Amino acid sequence: MYGDCQVISSMVGGNVVSSETLFSSPIQNPNFNFLPFQPLPPMIPKEENGLLLRGKEEMDSGSGSEQAEEKSGNEQESTDQQPTKKKRYHRHTARQIQEMEAVFKECPHPDDKQRMKLSQELGLKPRQVKFWFQNRRTQMKAQQDRSDNVILRAENESLKNEFFRLQAELSKLVCPNCGGPAVPGGISFEELRIENARLREELERVCAIASRYIGRPIQTMGATSAMMPPSLDLDMNIYPRHFTEPMPSCAEMMPVPMLPETNSFPDNSNLVLMDEEKTVAMELAMSSMDELVKMCRASEPLWIRNHENGKELLNLEEHARMFHWPLNLKQRSSDFRNEASRDSAVIIMNSVTLVDAFLDANKWTELFPSIVARAKTVQVISPGVSGTNGSLQLMYAELQVLSPLVPTREAYFLRYCQQQSLDDETYWAIVDFPLDGFHNNLQSSFPLYRRRPSGCLIQDMPNGYSRVTWVEHAEIEEKPVHQIFSHFVYNGMLFGAHRWLAVLERQCERIASLMARNITDLGVIPSPEARKNLMRLSQRMIRTFCVNISTSSGQLWTALPDSSDDTVRITTRKVTEPGQPNGLILCAASTTWLPYPHYQVFDLLRDERRRAQLEVLSNGNALHEVAHIANGAHPGNCISLLRINVASNSSQHVELMLQESCTDRSGSLVVYSTVDVDSIQLAMSGEDPSCIPLLPLGFFVTPVELIRGASDEGKSAPPSEEANGHISGSLLTVGLQVLASTVPSAKINLSSISAINNHLCTTVHQINAALSSSTPSFPDNGNGVGSCTEPASAPEK
Repeated sequence: MYGDCQVISSMVGGNVVSSETLFSSPIQNPNFNFLPFQPLPPMIPKEENGLLLRGKEEMDSGSGSEQAEEKSGNEQESTDQQPTKKKRYHRHTARQIQEMEAVFKECPHPDDKQRMKLSQELGLKPRQVKFWFQNRRTQMKAQQDRSDNVILRAENESLKNEFFRLQAELSKLVCPNCGGPAVPGGISFEELRIENARLREELERVCAIASRYIGRPIQTMGATSAMMPPSLDLDMNIYPRHFTEPMPSCAEMMPVPMLPETNSFPDNSNLVLMDEEKTVAMELAMSSMDELVKMCRASEPLWIRNHENGKELLNLEEHARMFHWPLNLKQRSSDFRNEASRDSAVIIMNSVTLVDAFLDANKWTELFPSIVARAKTVQVISPGVSGTNGSLQLMYAELQVLSPLVPTREAYFLRYCQQQSLDDETYWAIVDFPLDGFHNNLQSSFPLYRRRPSGCLIQDMPNGYSRVTWVEHAEIEEKPVHQIFSHFVYNGMLFGAHRWLAVLERQCERIASLMARNITDLGVIPSPEARKNLMRLSQRMIRTFCVNISTSSGQLWTALPDSSDDTVRITTRKVTEPGQPNGLILCAASTTWLPYPHYQVFDLLRDERRRAQLEVLSNGNALHEVAHIANGAHPGNCISLLRINVASNSSQHVELMLQESCTDRSGSLVVYSTVDVDSIQLAMSGEDPSCIPLLPLGFFVTPVELIRGASDEGKSAPPSEEANGHISGSLLTVGLQVLASTVPSAKINLSSISAINNHLCTTVHQINAALSSSTPSFPDNGNGVGSCTEPASAPEK
């Protein structure tokens, strides 16, 4: 190979490549190390391999066509074959290159005629001209690519620098609301697009709801696709609708509270038990559990039955003999009154679901909406096995009566749950016992209330039922109570086991009706999810009404001086959170004794057709039921969606009323609130109904059964008195709420107070008139129907 090389130094302009230059590269092939290379004289390859060396002039002029020509001429020959003869190559002259460059600038792609003419003028073969133009075009394209590459690299570097600068700026930004980083992490464009669509839908929904309360439509940022389904056919006839979809599980039937907390819980941060106190608490839990089980299963002499009303009374002397005081609990003084009661019933709920509800403060509150105003778990002392058996918790609860005339009771207590085997039967037992053995300086703005060992014994029965035996035992500080409720308070009826168990029985029926598949609903309820959301919305309405007409959360009420019977109370509250109309709310409540059975009063108030006859409640407008959900075995336990038939109603503006009525042994409740069509569509479409503003009105009816005394023998009996001397009456509590101002900081004026007071009195008058018109009249000798200005006082025992 090297023997064929010739020294042609003159052809390369004196540029000689030595052997040291060719083989002194720092990267050498180790496979060639065995060759005995000797220093070679200056050499270059001969002409047929002339690609290794080229002069500067040739590179600048774009020559090299000889190589391409030779290469194309040998296309039919094998590359491995050795050429048989030497072929002589010549370089293009300066004139040839200059002429071809001039033509190239005018026409980079000459045709055959142009190439033929140019070859004749330059003394070249047409094939040489063709290959020169090909090489020249390739060279031009390579130069353009290199130029474009340099420009793109510069632009890329500039964009990278800009990106790093913006990233550094973003890292320095903070959120003005929370003070945290404005961009917590890398968010893709698709996530931003989805979030933007969700927020736009949320804005449309809120604007649709808010437009009702400000009296004019609110424009959104832009036109978007309709979120709501087609309008409900409110004019259609009532028709049955059966659901075949699977219903949710028991755990989903216990919804979490949707009523916003307007007041924080009392600050008693020092109530947490230390490790050394937990052992003592567990010992007290075992003794309290033993006391509860005995109180649930014992009979006389511990419990003595009252033959007048059939209720059981606790024998305090026998109780003190059977259950001694723990050493670390102090005996109360005579300023505290004992309340004890026991009752039992069969509940349509299994024991596992009941226990889970009692150990969850939120579910427990929802299970007793008319009794438990609010509750929370302060500390889990022992989680137990699987979170239930052996669980010990420190809890706080505030108990209420649906009237501002009865003060709320609040207590810290320990709740212990245990599964027991009694007489070859398995029971779940839940006991509450007091905390003051550990902390004696509890702050309370209500009458001091101390829960002695109280709770329930739960026994499973077939078909998902449970038998519940309830014991309620407490000590309450003696404080004056309004005379209209004094009989109920002093006899332990308002917070006794009878009321707890009656409400539990009714609420379990409500949950069972939601889970049932064979219940036929009437009206415009399209799906089980719509039914579930409507029931949740109604449940929140009940909770809102119960909390707002009681003294829970330290709510202060003012007595009106114009009220002769001192039963009218008013209060105001500022609302800024969702779930209720924002602004200044004026609330008024009044309690009146009626000489009519509570079921008779309940039937009048729950029937929308009869209630429409009361001008003050209906404004002369008829009501038409467009949806109906049964909530229990009693026909009065139901949820209704009513259309208000007014002249101003049109296809664009329809007013609806959501109403729930429920009754049990402890009393009856009728609550309703006006809602717009958009809100109902929102609930039925599966959206969260917790933001729908509700301002409910309602009635709470408490049954009264008193025994006529000897001093009353000369008086005429009222209409509700039975032959055996029992007086069957009821206490009617009316609760009204109005939006006095859309500005929360506004001040209430006397005209608003006078208007709502007149509305209350007119309501009671018309209810009395409606009840008396359906009842035979009797002489009124002091026991007749009372009024707002001249009330009939409740008969005394």
